[in-house]
Amino acid sequence: MTAAEIKAAARQKVASLAFWSIIVACVVLGLKLVAWYVTGSVALYSDALESIVNVIASAAAYWAIQVSYKPADQDHPFGHHKAEYFSAVLEGVLIVLAALLILNEVWWSWQHPAPLEQPWTGLAINGVATVINAVWALTLIRTGRSEKSPALVADGRHIMTDVATSVGVFIGLAGAVLTGWQVLDPALAVIVALNILWQGWHVIGSSMNGLMDRAVDTQEHIRIRDIISANCKGALEVHDLKTRIAGRATFIEFHLVVDADMSVGASHVICDRIEDALQAEIPSVRVIIHVEPDDEAKLPKGTTAVPFA
Repeated sequence: MTAAEIKAAARQKVASLAFWSIIVACVVLGLKLVAWYVTGSVALYSDALESIVNVIASAAAYWAIQVSYKPADQDHPFGHHKAEYFSAVLEGVLIVLAALLILNEVWWSWQHPAPLEQPWTGLAINGVATVINAVWALTLIRTGRSEKSPALVADGRHIMTDVATSVGVFIGLAGAVLTGWQVLDPALAVIVALNILWQGWHVIGSSMNGLMDRAVDTQEHIRIRDIISANCKGALEVHDLKTRIAGRATFIEFHLVVDADMSVGASHVICDRIEDALQAEIPSVRVIIHVEPDDEAKLPKGTTAVPFA
């Protein structure tokens, strides 16, 4: 397959998962609403409310992914990669809103306590929804990381939070039924609300970090340095290496020092060799190389062991 075909296949895979995420979210929401209706549990209500957020967030992620894959144009010469971060921020805001609505329902429940109806039936239905969510969350996170899609990863993490919430609700409600301590129902809902508030803050923080042009992590930075080092034969030094991440794209910029008497054509050959090596190892990479004469070197003359300054 050509590079263009690989890119198109990756786009189709991510877009397809984003679309099916909406369908799965709707199915899970339906199951959780039935579980809440059967039992009247405020904890199951809080679980269902979080799934409403999942539906909205999945739809937003699908839109953002479609936008992020649009090619660069005159108004956006560096592409539309950051669109996915806006989806992730929206998801974080929706999570916080859901938590506030849950706390409001908890207050009402404490004012008007009522016994649970058909708790085991409701828990069984909710259990099926939880299994579906767990499988889907793992799929989204794994694919999102491999394809460098912040929207898919954020969606998967949120759903995984929903899974953890559902497991906690199941255990707590089972305990409430077995012990007769009805206060466990609203207490669980409070724990759910606080948990998703924390997760919402984490999602927003991660997305804002991406919008602020975060650099690659230390391990990836070292890998980029190694690729450049292995392919810069003929150059004297590399310095001022900078990176930033925008969705799936990784932007790399550095200065390449060559002999002042080297021709433009010869230095261009070195640049092409480095760019080809980076593109072969890092998907959706964008490389900018600033070529400088040897009087711009930062390392002492005669230093050859390490080409970086």
